[in-house]
Amino acid sequence: MNKLLQYSSITSKVVMALAGLFLVTFLGVHLGINLLLLKDDGGRSFSAAAEFMGTNPLIRIFEIVLFAGFLIHIVAGFLVSGKNRASRPAGYQVGNRTETSFLSKYMLHSGIIVMLFLSLHFSDYYFIKIGLVAPPEGIDAHDFYAMTVHLFSSTWYALFYMSSFVLLGFHLNHAIQSAFQTMGWNHTRYMSAVKMAGTIYSVVISLGFMVIPLYFLLFR
Repeated sequence: MNKLLQYSSITSKVVMALAGLFLVTFLGVHLGINLLLLKDDGGRSFSAAAEFMGTNPLIRIFEIVLFAGFLIHIVAGFLVSGKNRASRPAGYQVGNRTETSFLSKYMLHSGIIVMLFLSLHFSDYYFIKIGLVAPPEGIDAHDFYAMTVHLFSSTWYALFYMSSFVLLGFHLNHAIQSAFQTMGWNHTRYMSAVKMAGTIYSVVISLGFMVIPLYFLLFR
């Protein structure tokens, strides 16, 4: 039974790591498209990219894979967190004060907040596109540029958006390192380079997404 539980725990961690690395890659692609919002062309470049993403059959299939990746990562995350808590119900008397342990301790908390943000984000864009949610008055359901301008005209929404990506940055920084360790790709010869690359990537992703609402708040 102990071996079965151990195998189940390892499997959950591997599944969560692979789904997480898939989502990390997607974030880079998503950021590249969103940065087109900063181009001073009235949203034409961003709208063209959004239309391509919304009509290309391969991208439509990728959307299903993406949703599956989110669900798998979230469910596996809760399973791993629950098993970790069950294995040490009394907690530790002496805390490990390393940066990694600090980030690991709050991975579930930051993940839940990011999940709430994603729920709102899907409601504001994807669910409107497929007709589950009504668009704001006067805005076409497929006009994502107008939708973005409308949403980021709210200071509170823009601040919540930026705060969510601060938390996502911390979440990513630990998650990338943890995924490499889970998959056994943590050789001492190059793990320091992986940690540095993960930190740089996390900062670039977070700042890249945060620049967009800041631009619309200050310059639009």
